[in-house]
Amino acid sequence: MSRYARSEREALADLMLTLGPDAPTVNTGWTTRDLAAHLVVRERRPDAAGGIVLAPLRGYAERVRRRIATRPWTQLVGQVRRPPVWSPVSNPVTDELANTLEFFIHHEDVRRAGERWQPRDLPAGLSAALWRRCAPLARLALRRFPADLFVQAPGHGEVSVGRGGEPVRMVGAPGELALFLSGRQRVARVQIDGASELAERLRGAHLAM
Repeated sequence: MSRYARSEREALADLMLTLGPDAPTVNTGWTTRDLAAHLVVRERRPDAAGGIVLAPLRGYAERVRRRIATRPWTQLVGQVRRPPVWSPVSNPVTDELANTLEFFIHHEDVRRAGERWQPRDLPAGLSAALWRRCAPLARLALRRFPADLFVQAPGHGEVSVGRGGEPVRMVGAPGELALFLSGRQRVARVQIDGASELAERLRGAHLAM
């Protein structure tokens, strides 16, 4: 049964309505309206959703996103809140797998763009679900990092990645690691132990989902 994907989606939609369409997000240059339109494209426009990850389709996807962003704000947030059952990424079979990480990260994109945010005390089940997604994400995002890099979430596990060399350890809660590994290093509460130049390289690396 879907649980965390739905709760993160609902919390994000509620926060968007509270803050309005022009609030900042962690995503450089994007407002809450931009982010909402991105989510609608991902779930409701399979003809354009490929452009989120495939460069040749990016221009078309962005044109579609910009058109969707002009919709009335309450309508746009309502479409984020209630995905279509036919969506490849948001139907009852795929929702929890495809959207737990997605909506946790985008919820934090809005939360952490403010001035007085603090990390949430996440349910144990959500932290466990995020860690299950962090391990493969780390292997993909950091597979070429020039160090013997250990990514550790205390109480959940550790994964070793990188091309070998000087040891570096990255430690954080699963949610913080998820944000770091998806390119939100500047707002992720993660500790990095190792050579300073490698730590700085990690914090400045281009990491994205």
